[in-house]
Amino acid sequence: MSYQKSRQNKNKTPKVTENIRIVPLGGLGEIGKNMTVFECREDKFIIDCGLSFPDSEMFGVDLVIPDFSYVLENKDSIRGIVITHGHEDHIGSLPYLLREVKFPIYATPLTKGLIENKLAEHSLDKIVEINVIRPGDRIEFGCMTAVPIHVNHSIPDAVGFAIESPAGTVITTGDFKIDYTPPQGETTDLATFAEYGKKGVLAYMADSTNAERLGFSASEKTVANSLKPLFERASSKRIVIATFASNIYRLQTILDLAVHYKRKVAVSGRSMVKNIQMALELGYLKVPEGVIIEAEMVNKYQPEQIVLITTGSQGEPLSALSRMSGGTHRQFSVGKGDFIIISATPIPGNEKMVTKVINGLMKLGAEVIYESMYDVHVSGHAAQEELKLMLNLVKPKYFIPIHGEYKHLKKHSMLAQGAGIDEKNIVIAELGGVITINKEEIKVDNSVQAGQIFVDGLGVGDVGSVVLRDRRHLSQDGLVVVVFSVDRASGEVLSGPDIVSRGFVYVKESEQLIAEARQKARSVLEKYRDYEYKDWSVIKSKIREQVSHVLYQRTKRSPMVLPIVMEI
Repeated sequence: MSYQKSRQNKNKTPKVTENIRIVPLGGLGEIGKNMTVFECREDKFIIDCGLSFPDSEMFGVDLVIPDFSYVLENKDSIRGIVITHGHEDHIGSLPYLLREVKFPIYATPLTKGLIENKLAEHSLDKIVEINVIRPGDRIEFGCMTAVPIHVNHSIPDAVGFAIESPAGTVITTGDFKIDYTPPQGETTDLATFAEYGKKGVLAYMADSTNAERLGFSASEKTVANSLKPLFERASSKRIVIATFASNIYRLQTILDLAVHYKRKVAVSGRSMVKNIQMALELGYLKVPEGVIIEAEMVNKYQPEQIVLITTGSQGEPLSALSRMSGGTHRQFSVGKGDFIIISATPIPGNEKMVTKVINGLMKLGAEVIYESMYDVHVSGHAAQEELKLMLNLVKPKYFIPIHGEYKHLKKHSMLAQGAGIDEKNIVIAELGGVITINKEEIKVDNSVQAGQIFVDGLGVGDVGSVVLRDRRHLSQDGLVVVVFSVDRASGEVLSGPDIVSRGFVYVKESEQLIAEARQKARSVLEKYRDYEYKDWSVIKSKIREQVSHVLYQRTKRSPMVLPIVMEI
């Protein structure tokens, strides 16, 4: 009997523990640039592919996108990209990835339209497959299935996802809030989240942007209640409203108020024009015929007959509102007859730019209303009570806070502990960290290349930390160029050295300093004059060292010194 029992144990196949791996490439420790890779066995897929905007230290940089190295290395096993919603921080990097490699995209109808607009700007709209999905659909990615779940956000057609896998179910919310009186459609599908919670959720990933904010996020309908008295107050003025081009709910509220107060609506800003046109075609915006007019027609109406919807709520230098504040907009000038409403909260890092625009508009005589004065904007992200409600509905074994700076992730993890999740089952991950999850444990056991790539003009990735350091140096202390000409054959100095200064000192008022710097450079050249072989890289290094030294001694500033040899 004992022999038979031992033989049975010997033949028993050991149980294989299934893992699901999560690789965040953006959206952790930062606001924006959201991108995450999900992996199980040999199958992979991506959720979101967003961008972020440069901060004040990123001189000349236009956009910041994720490092796609890991995606490109594993392109053969990636089955597709699913998108939670159509904001720039979730779709903005798609053109930069899809020019490198083509994956099928899965998105809800409005999000699909926004993506098509974006891809068309990069001539990619005809060569990328975009599949329409709706809540409840099942999208197969090999051994994993992604199921969209409807959520409220500041844009229609937002979804979270339940990722079903052999390892268990992982739920990610995307950006969300719980709005009990949404302007359009239904409330966040709490019933489906709760249903997954009853079945058992292995891991839960949730938006942490407003984890520091107490209570509940206000309903989008409160904006309409705040804007209505402002429309009445501006009865004799032209109303200019700046908001996000993708905030379809806010745009519908503005259109409804314009109809109510018998005003025509004009639109300024390329992205705003495209998004409104697309939303009207898809039925997400509804307005009577004849209300929206061409921007060129505005001057044919009295100020009290016009509402102008524009981009520029974040103070972007090239946006329509910024150009109005600087008096450089070719169609619209701002003055005492304008009532301007900025219906958005500044993204962290944009506060100074927004303030600059507000000051410029006020100097021109306009009356300006902004978010800190009235409730002309509400957040699209869940506050603490909503986050706790979701934690209690989903009842996950493991919790991973996402979408926020470290302080937001930390605060969200504390809320999760308060909701009964053991601290050892909570992971605050970093970009590139490979989170491995199974029924026994959660751990970060590896890392991949991740980070940020800068887009500057048409250049992608050609601006790195060294270039930014040089730009920072130039912005702080300026540039001094030391130029001299030499005979290519003999190596004799023919002319110079001459000193050119940019952003350091005004040459005409600093002739003595410039003469002293020129003399230092000349002394280095004289030292090497009789050498048969001249190593110009060494000579330029010595000139840089000597000139920098004398400039610092006299000014306590360290400009970038650039010696240039012209061979003749």
